[in-house]
Amino acid sequence: MDLAFNKNEDVMKQSLSDMQQKLDIIYKGGGTKAIAKQHQQEKLTPRERIDYLIDKNKPFIEIGAFAGYEMYAAQGGCPAGGTVAGIGYVNGRQCIIMANDQTVKAGAWFPITGKKNLRLQEMAMENHLPIIYLVDSAGVFLPMQDEIFPDKEHFGRIFRNNAVMSAMGITQIAAVMGPCVAGGAYLPIMSDETLMVEGKGSIYLAGPYLVKAAIGENVDHETLGGASTHTSISGIADYKFDTEQECMNHIKKLMSMLGDTPTAGFDRSQPLAPLKNPEELYGLFPQDGGQYDVVELIERIVDKSEDDENKTSFQEFKQDYGKTIVCGYARIEGWAVGIVANQRLIVKTAKTASGPGGGEMQLGGVIYNDSADKAARFILNCNQKKIPLVFLQDVTGFMVGSRSEHSGIIKDGAKLVNAVANSVVPKITIIIGNSYGAGNYAMCGKAYDPRFIYAWPSAKIAVMGGEAAAKVLLQIEMASLKKEGKEITPEAEKELFDKIKNRYDKQTSPYYAAARIWVDAIIDPSDTRQVIAEGIAAANHNPEMRELKTGVFQV
Repeated sequence: MDLAFNKNEDVMKQSLSDMQQKLDIIYKGGGTKAIAKQHQQEKLTPRERIDYLIDKNKPFIEIGAFAGYEMYAAQGGCPAGGTVAGIGYVNGRQCIIMANDQTVKAGAWFPITGKKNLRLQEMAMENHLPIIYLVDSAGVFLPMQDEIFPDKEHFGRIFRNNAVMSAMGITQIAAVMGPCVAGGAYLPIMSDETLMVEGKGSIYLAGPYLVKAAIGENVDHETLGGASTHTSISGIADYKFDTEQECMNHIKKLMSMLGDTPTAGFDRSQPLAPLKNPEELYGLFPQDGGQYDVVELIERIVDKSEDDENKTSFQEFKQDYGKTIVCGYARIEGWAVGIVANQRLIVKTAKTASGPGGGEMQLGGVIYNDSADKAARFILNCNQKKIPLVFLQDVTGFMVGSRSEHSGIIKDGAKLVNAVANSVVPKITIIIGNSYGAGNYAMCGKAYDPRFIYAWPSAKIAVMGGEAAAKVLLQIEMASLKKEGKEITPEAEKELFDKIKNRYDKQTSPYYAAARIWVDAIIDPSDTRQVIAEGIAAANHNPEMRELKTGVFQV
């Protein structure tokens, strides 16, 4: 391999090492003392619970590990948003698992906790996946109640979703392994079946202290809302167990009894390994924004050909047209997919009778008229053929300037956005590099309902790049200072520029995005195949697909 490959590989591996160090801290939840206290109470941590529950020979894709990252510093932080969650398998059935982390502020709900839990419920509804709740929470984090309680996307939406999922026939199982307080008490009762651990789990609208304050009654936790109370007196809970392990063993039994359901029927053949080594993705992707051939990346993500072991399964669509977006059909772990990927090579346009001057150079990572037109057509083709879509984002936006405007770049861009927005097949987005401006929208950013959206450590998400944004903001700041009659030295101007750029660069980081759940997770590039395959497997559980309608757009 060449020097550039080795440099790229070193940078990516260092980024992955940095990510793992951050995750190691997040995995400790509220810290070693809080974990020790949990163990002293003969209770497992949420990660230990999930590890016990899931099938060991199947993948578990954690969602939202970076939720709340570097947020809520004044409140002591909220690792993983106070909830551990993901997509895994229990007794062979793919499902969503959500576990409160009692080591983080007693499992209290921060604003990001609500957003994360709603995202997981959204995944369950979109993909018709069963959902398991491992409950151990003190309820809403009261100092921030105004940011979590009353709005449409706040705490109460969880229980609305419980009702909607029940009506959709989506299995919901709740295991109460600790407190389940106030409004949170509705979650297990609105699930299909409720399991409780004796002496550990409790469900009540008001705890002993509030009961004493409200009506003067003295009552202990167990009498008020323990497992015996709710299985023998109120009838609220369905089962009680002496240990968490016994409780989770019963969850496994319940999952094993679920009947088969219709599927979407997405095509899958025998999975084949890629022709080229996926770990070479580390060295092929440039960390400095330089050129690379996205087809080389695709060939390390897709299966090799079923017909020729010396070829990949990737079949490029309109290969010689609209070269700044690559489109094509392939298989990933056997699943048929349509791939839409930004191309970062500098390429030449073909000369056409109607187009502006032929043979000109095109900038990689920028969407041109012909690229937008090609991608829109390809997306509609995939919808017609019922083939899930995979978007590989490394886009700086649409081409600007008089030539592009006169050629109707807004019209062609709108056509692409229209196709993405109205697409009815599942969409899975991987942000591998830049994700700027309207390019984020056109390549199926979070606002365009991807079933799953992941980022590599190299991802950058913003309206524009840090350098360009800092120059614009600097001009505005300089103009304001000059109006005030202040003299700006070159040194002061550079200092101001660096300050603005550093602040902006921090906001473009994948960690900033993952903290706010703009992406579901930051992944190792070599895991790209797996997360895509698991996403399509999940989507295949939902047989319902609305009719494709694209509405009105200019041609």
